[in-house]
Amino acid sequence: MGGPELERLILLLGRLPGLGPRSARRAALHLLKRRDALMGPLADALAAAAAAVRPCGICNNWDERDPCAICADPSRDRGAICVVAEVGDLWALERAGGWRGVYHVLDGLLSAIDGRDADAIGIGRLLRRVEDGDAHEVVLALSATVEGQTTADVVADALAPLDLAVSRLAQGVPFGGELDHLDDGTLIAALRARRTAK
Repeated sequence: MGGPELERLILLLGRLPGLGPRSARRAALHLLKRRDALMGPLADALAAAAAAVRPCGICNNWDERDPCAICADPSRDRGAICVVAEVGDLWALERAGGWRGVYHVLDGLLSAIDGRDADAIGIGRLLRRVEDGDAHEVVLALSATVEGQTTADVVADALAPLDLAVSRLAQGVPFGGELDHLDDGTLIAALRARRTAK
């Protein structure tokens, strides 16, 4: 159709979330048509991000510095930790602007089908952080899916012996909903109406 390099570009673009084979072909053609304005700068940005961006040693957020900008912000309440499954969820909550605590990003959600257990998603790392720090509250801001609720239950059970408040997002987050797809108002309402986890 267009040679091995074009096929490779389409294949790689097709691996991005939200891009199927047809969308990947359209994106590849658009990039090629505007190679000077888009393709070169995009390649440079990808290389620079790959070299500079890394996970924060405290919360697992992606940033160019360690600790990340959120963990290094002295105005944040370090004793209030909002637990999310992915960095995209953290970005969604930050965009909403309703949380002034810090975050902890798990490496996804528990899933027996995909073989992701508590060790695979880093629940032990969260527990060590809570036990070693001055946490007074943990908010479980996990998606309202079966995997999200299962993960929230496991984390809440693990935190139960500790002397701190554990809550979950409440109203506004529909069952089966993904945090990154919700509007800012819904996210703020859910944070404000959080409830005890157990």
